[in-house]
Amino acid sequence: EAALTIDVRRLVEDAAPVADMLRTRGVEPVIEPMLSIVASPAPALDLAGVQALLFTSANGVRAFADASSARDLPVFAVGDATARAARECGFATVASAGGDVGDLERLVAKRLDPQAGALLHSAGRKVAGDLAGRLSARGFAVRRVALYEARAAEALSADLQGLMRRGDIDLALFFSPRTAATFVTLVGQAGLAAACHGMAAVGLSPAGGKAAAGPPGREIRTALRPELP
Repeated sequence: EAALTIDVRRLVEDAAPVADMLRTRGVEPVIEPMLSIVASPAPALDLAGVQALLFTSANGVRAFADASSARDLPVFAVGDATARAARECGFATVASAGGDVGDLERLVAKRLDPQAGALLHSAGRKVAGDLAGRLSARGFAVRRVALYEARAAEALSADLQGLMRRGDIDLALFFSPRTAATFVTLVGQAGLAAACHGMAAVGLSPAGGKAAAGPPGREIRTALRPELP
């Protein structure tokens, strides 16, 4: 059976549903997180005048849920996995854009009035895509609060390095450009570029696929939609 490495931005337990889905298709997954999530100290959140919450990751949902007990504001999530995390955290009114930051921008612009109040975006210290800039151009006031930090891994695990040297990894999944870029960097540090020659890479978005294009000879694919099933 082919092995598959999942390089995820999310916590390890978030990879479990994807891993289970792959097993049903005869693929044995190897979960190798490229980033770890660390909460950032934050003052009490000021929700005065906020009409809705924006979440671009499940990590942003959890970070907000840890920082505030408020669950009455409507939530706009970038995709279905993020929306599911919001519901699990107790938010009752949740809308999913089912795609990327551009889809979220369009959903918010369609559903909300810029004059009805500010939007609060719970995110990490580094964000992919300029959601605040996009919505500001449409007249919305966006407050972005950095409630966590995603720290890059410093080395590939010994187990993964062994699998790669034996040629046991056929495919690598990347859920964000940063996880892909981190993987490429760590592969180079470990001297494993040649081990990637027979490995295909799948990015959840074109940006992720581009970031994974470091080691030579590797086939790069991109998902039709930037969202997990």
